[in-house]
Amino acid sequence: MNQPFDLGEYIMHHASNSPEWHVPFLPPIKLPGFLSLHGLMLLFAGFFLIILFVFLFDKKSRVPHGITNLLEVLVVFIRDDIVMNYLGEKDGKKMTPLFCTFFFFILMLNLMGLIPLFSSATANFNVTGALALVTFSFMVFGAIHRHGIMVFLKSFVPSGVPFPILVILVPIEFLGLFIKTFALMIRLFANMLAGHIAILSLLGLGVVVSLFVLPLILPIALFISLLEVLVAFLQAYVFTLLSAVFIAQAYHPEH
Repeated sequence: MNQPFDLGEYIMHHASNSPEWHVPFLPPIKLPGFLSLHGLMLLFAGFFLIILFVFLFDKKSRVPHGITNLLEVLVVFIRDDIVMNYLGEKDGKKMTPLFCTFFFFILMLNLMGLIPLFSSATANFNVTGALALVTFSFMVFGAIHRHGIMVFLKSFVPSGVPFPILVILVPIEFLGLFIKTFALMIRLFANMLAGHIAILSLLGLGVVVSLFVLPLILPIALFISLLEVLVAFLQAYVFTLLSAVFIAQAYHPEH
């Protein structure tokens, strides 16, 4: 007996993690116990980036063109307008690879989520939380390595503030360290999840209500999909930018 179509279950299945990989027009592929669907997407993203930068990127070209030119433009933008702008030239040169990795890895995951063959790993708060944890580690351990534990602790105590106010202000400054990390995690997760739910809801609505309304719904879903491409770039940029700002605040507490 055929079960009624459950739109809510269909949306949550495609937006959440799973032990199975649902390839269109094929039976579900059971994944090994140590690997989830979003874990597989992380491996795919790493593989695609290796192909992109090792095999497709032409290092010998004196006049870059095509994909090489696009990648160089993005790398130079991240280095000059984000990293060096906030961390300075010395720290910027050292940390540019980290922020380029942030940007391209998140961008690849975001774009993969728009392809029916794949799933959006950045719609999983475990993935975005792990990325935010990397930023948190640099904010704490990088600052301690750079300045020492005492200077790091003193950064939570604003100078020239009366002691009664410090009793309230210091805990707020300390909590701010975790609030910034949580904001990085939840911003990326919520934006990517919301976009996928909107697209799947529109398409599922056509199946639930009537197939005759699909011609009306498809243009709207297509527009949202195109908007999601912009969001994919924007969220990768925002995560990279905020990470640079937060790490710069920890590295340069005097500012």
